[in-house]
Amino acid sequence: MPSTPDDRDPCRLYLITPPRLDDVAAFADRLAETLDAGDVACLQIRLKDADDDTVRRTVDALRPVAQARDVAVLLNDDPRLAAETGCDGAHVGQDDTPYGAAREILGEDAIIGVTCHDSRHLAIDAADAGADYVAFGAFFPTGTKIPKTRAEPDLLAWWSTMTTVPCVAIGGITVDNAGPLVAAGADFLAVVGGVWDHPDGPAAAVRAFNALLSAARP
Repeated sequence: MPSTPDDRDPCRLYLITPPRLDDVAAFADRLAETLDAGDVACLQIRLKDADDDTVRRTVDALRPVAQARDVAVLLNDDPRLAAETGCDGAHVGQDDTPYGAAREILGEDAIIGVTCHDSRHLAIDAADAGADYVAFGAFFPTGTKIPKTRAEPDLLAWWSTMTTVPCVAIGGITVDNAGPLVAAGADFLAVVGGVWDHPDGPAAAVRAFNALLSAARP
């Protein structure tokens, strides 16, 4: 259904883990401090080149920290492991488990988001299928992964007038460059390095993002 900016909830922070965690126990403590610094809607656990056992151990360490603070936990790429490890849902890319199969694995109550790059067509298809959110990007250069596409803020503006299905902006987002994405209509800002690599630490980054998002609210 069409929507207007006033219909949408305020933009919130969507936190993604670094792609590699050498000391999961230490990171769990760091995560707790980071989440206690301000509002975070979601934690996506996204590990690069990790085997299933490593993912299980990581989820077992991080999921209770986030869920105890009412932060939803999503696992990247693998709905089966997401269900097995008690996550609240999964995020799937265009080359991962298709949305329909992910929904069958996780059930109707799970949160499932879909990567849509810079494609309006992919986003409409995902929303029509029932995705809980669509993710657009990359909006800025990022060192986390090599982006397949470059998205522009007008894509968020178009989406926010087309549907009430939330959209996530991702890709190189920092406190310094996030403002135009919020103004364009992003419902969530997915951030990796902009939090974990912040010069004053991740807790300071969360506070700064929350200040930015609060200032943008009508």
